[in-house]
Amino acid sequence: MERPVMTVLASAEAPVAEPEPAEPKRQWNTPALRRRLLIGVVAVWAVAITAVVLTRDGDDPDATAAAVPAASPSASEGPLSTADVYQTLLPSVVRIETSRRGATTGQNAQSMTESAIGTGVIANADGTILTAAHVVDGATTITISYTDGTTSTAEIAGADKANDIATLTPAQLPETLVPAVLGGGPAVGDPVVAIGNPLGLTMSTTNGVVSGLDRVLSRRQTGLIQFDAAVNPGSSGGPLINDRGEVIGIVVSLANPTTAGTFIGIGFAVPIGTALGAGEGDGQAPPL
Repeated sequence: MERPVMTVLASAEAPVAEPEPAEPKRQWNTPALRRRLLIGVVAVWAVAITAVVLTRDGDDPDATAAAVPAASPSASEGPLSTADVYQTLLPSVVRIETSRRGATTGQNAQSMTESAIGTGVIANADGTILTAAHVVDGATTITISYTDGTTSTAEIAGADKANDIATLTPAQLPETLVPAVLGGGPAVGDPVVAIGNPLGLTMSTTNGVVSGLDRVLSRRQTGLIQFDAAVNPGSSGGPLINDRGEVIGIVVSLANPTTAGTFIGIGFAVPIGTALGAGEGDGQAPPL
């Protein structure tokens, strides 16, 4: 008697319905079942290996890190380097150039136009700039230069000559406006960074520490931050920044027992809280 021939039907077409045959006995040793069993064994083995990699205390921490990729951490809350502070604050710092009428001599002499350079910092999302009052005092024109190359005229929005603080409103804002982050009060010994345009050298940076607090320069100008980051004429109005990238003061003056007007290790800044609360005043401008 010949064996019946078994034909495997294609699955492209639905088979013709026939009466349901009796349920055959399940076959445990079929190729399909063996294949499924093999896949299951491989999956269990992979899970076991992963668990070992995750839990072992090996000598190579990089191997564990490679086996378990993680999202990049957020910005560190620890202290920033001087370079990091500079890069963070640079878009918020501006160069200020002013012109004013100079004195005339002689009966027919014409008045001369004098120009000066200072620094400012963008302190508000509307583009308001904080600077030292003496930088813009008496100016006939004020020109702001942003770090992206944009320039704009500006007007004095308010001034507190007693504290040597002024606010400027620029006529034009840069394409990307980056206000500075304002910080709280420092402690003696805290690291600080100053950014400005000393002697016309655009966007220079120096670093140092807070040397003292609540310094007094005049009867009205009190509560100043003393620091030893180098500043010179042209640094006036620039930000004094802590190691978290926060502006803690506005640079206004330096101390020098000579008439040279150059830095010898003692600079002063108005605390940012005082600068923000500046009102009208009639004090004398500091020498820087």
